[in-house]
Amino acid sequence: MSAARLSRWFASRDWKPFAFQRETWRAYLDGASGLVHAPTGIGKTLAVWGGPLLAGMRRRRGRKPRKTAEPLRVLWITPLRALASDTVAALHEPVESLELPWSIEKRTGDTPQARKVRQRQRFPTALVTTPESLSILLSYPETRERFATLECVIVDEWHELIGTKRGVQTELCLARLRHWNPALRTWGLSATLGNLEEARDVLLGHPGRDDARLISSDYDKRIEIETLLPDEIERFPWSGHLGTRLVPQVLAAIERARSSLLFTNTRSQAELWFRSILLARPDWLGRIALHHGSLDRKLRTRVEDLLKEGGLQAVVCTSSLDLGVDFAPVEQVFQLGSPKGIARLVQRAGRSGHQPGQVSRVVCVPTHAFELVEFAAARAAVEARAIEARHPLELTLDVLAQHAVTVALGGGFAGDDLLAEVRTTHAFRRMTDQQWAWTLDFVTRGGPSLTAYPEYQRVTREDGRYVVASRLVGRQHRLNIGTITDASALTVKLTSGRKLGTIEESFIARLAPGDIFGFAGRTLELVSVRGQQVLARRTKLQKGRVPRWNGGRFPLSTQLADAVRGHMPLVSPDSPAEELRAAAPLLELQARWSLIPAGDEILIEMTRTRAGHHVSLFPFEGRLVHEGLAALLAYRIARRAPCTIDLTVNDYGIELLSGHALLLDEGDWRVLLSEGDLLEDLLACVNETQMARRQFRAIARIAGLIFNGYPGAPRQGRQLQASSDMFFDVFRDYDPDNLLLDQARREVLEQQLEVRRLRRALRRIAGQALRLVTTERLTPLSFPLNAERLRAQYVTSERWSDRVRRMVQQLERAAERTVDSHA
Repeated sequence: MSAARLSRWFASRDWKPFAFQRETWRAYLDGASGLVHAPTGIGKTLAVWGGPLLAGMRRRRGRKPRKTAEPLRVLWITPLRALASDTVAALHEPVESLELPWSIEKRTGDTPQARKVRQRQRFPTALVTTPESLSILLSYPETRERFATLECVIVDEWHELIGTKRGVQTELCLARLRHWNPALRTWGLSATLGNLEEARDVLLGHPGRDDARLISSDYDKRIEIETLLPDEIERFPWSGHLGTRLVPQVLAAIERARSSLLFTNTRSQAELWFRSILLARPDWLGRIALHHGSLDRKLRTRVEDLLKEGGLQAVVCTSSLDLGVDFAPVEQVFQLGSPKGIARLVQRAGRSGHQPGQVSRVVCVPTHAFELVEFAAARAAVEARAIEARHPLELTLDVLAQHAVTVALGGGFAGDDLLAEVRTTHAFRRMTDQQWAWTLDFVTRGGPSLTAYPEYQRVTREDGRYVVASRLVGRQHRLNIGTITDASALTVKLTSGRKLGTIEESFIARLAPGDIFGFAGRTLELVSVRGQQVLARRTKLQKGRVPRWNGGRFPLSTQLADAVRGHMPLVSPDSPAEELRAAAPLLELQARWSLIPAGDEILIEMTRTRAGHHVSLFPFEGRLVHEGLAALLAYRIARRAPCTIDLTVNDYGIELLSGHALLLDEGDWRVLLSEGDLLEDLLACVNETQMARRQFRAIARIAGLIFNGYPGAPRQGRQLQASSDMFFDVFRDYDPDNLLLDQARREVLEQQLEVRRLRRALRRIAGQALRLVTTERLTPLSFPLNAERLRAQYVTSERWSDRVRRMVQQLERAAERTVDSHA
């Protein structure tokens, strides 16, 4: 009877349940847990929500109607608090139609404090929350009793959490809930993920459950990928230059659809594109909007509401609109610049045609000529379903230290019991007794170097249990819970009092009153900076600096890098892919001046200019791998003979610039590019740079060494940086075995230098031919590296652009002479 009622509700909306939805419902009713994987827009939410609904209808069968809502049954974890309201609405619709006595509410950082207090007294039947808000709930002793009726936890967009510290935080929270209720069911949702079985096992904990399910939809979501081609291909591309030249074609493509999303990879790009479009079409003011994570929440909500209502022609956005929300009017999306990953392109494409049976359409817009090859490679990878894996993190002790204080605050724990509990997570399944003892020592006395400072004795031991006795420690800890450690931001307000959003302190520090900058789609004049507030007024000037935010540049993923390497030799005027035909003039010149590396070759170019001796290598492994490889090569070269080398990388290659020639033959390069002593050499590189120190700043904040400040009075970025640097120096000098220092170095290796991919790349290179070519001038492949190096020498992008344009003109004249000589 319950299943029939749910099927009738589907039929009332002209829907029919998919097989994967019915399979998920049956699994839930059997008491199983698992992961549901299906394309965006075909009903994953109803797949996991249907089980609790059916269980609720069965529970009510034959009973009298309730006057009050049922107690807490379902906890729904979303990675973005911006999705919480839409999730509540989506969950509420069938509950209301089926007349279930359920209440559904959200609890995020935006929830009013009065409602949070009320919820802690009596939770709704279904609570939509974030990992951070769930952690805060676990810090209250009464939560265990209030969660006694909880039957299921659903983790939405699990592919966005796995592989991050927020994912580890979620693992620890789930372990705590399972400790309270071993029968708790756990379900996850994912749309774009390559390692599904591993993702399921991480979600469900260690050891794995016998009833663990992996349910995938067999629905083949159609994705149409189109690339806008420039009228003329520049043979010496440089990052970002081509993009704005395609604004007229982008405008024409926008006009053919009812509503469009224009995705960029960074907030700076979003600001630039929004301004460029409005300059070209000022009559679109009010029909086009801007959306990214640094804008004020009210501005973003207004944009989202207008988009749902069909009131906007287009929205220029970042990953802030990647996930979850159903914008039915959106008929197409644009990818402005390479997506850098297959999963990201598929995820963004799914924002259009967000209904079963509809086609998802994505229009790719190259920002430099080589991205034509990337788009062709991405299309082939999408067709082959070569989606990237997201590997989980392990032994993030900063997150564990924070969680230990949370549990101590939430009623306390026995050391052995909590160790057994955290070992049920994937992240800490291999944790040693010594590592756990260090963690307890860290939260109870700050470790051996901080024992003299009472403020770091956050947890005390009373009657065999670890607890938090200080109310001040408890208050500060709850304010500090979370693993998101963005750069210090200042609030931007207009002189009228309207709040626009936040901007990084490092950018504002370079401006003076009267300087012009662009933000939130407006051109602003800086009036003053007072404390954490930036006061600005609008100006009619059209030009100004665009803020740059840290951490927004994506590297090529493994899958896309492999695909690009495979497509480079395919570029020709006769290629079946239009992008590869369009890029042919660029690669033809590369072949004349140097060569195009085949899939089993590594090209090494040697060029002398007035700047010095350039050596350019092209592994095509992505920016982060190249950063690690460049540091490794410089270290190994300098160890052979002391020298100064400037390093520049992009997604395709590495430039080593020296004042004298690097006299290296193929045998030398084989040694330099060998896998031998990789970790030892990389650790030496890390120790000799600021990379570990920078990485430690985030670790120190997560672990609770640094207090971010109270609401309305956050500590300034300079203060936080100085504090973390002080701890780094203290630990390095007086506590060298500190495991947080070890973690900082590991994170540099694993995340910044991608040592796993780097090792794979070196193994691949060992089996490839090295092609050493001496060139008379910079080639189409090496020129972008040189342009990137010059960027750091200029204060303004205008001066840099002028310099690069002059260099392009000189190289183009040389290219014309080459063409004439071959005519």
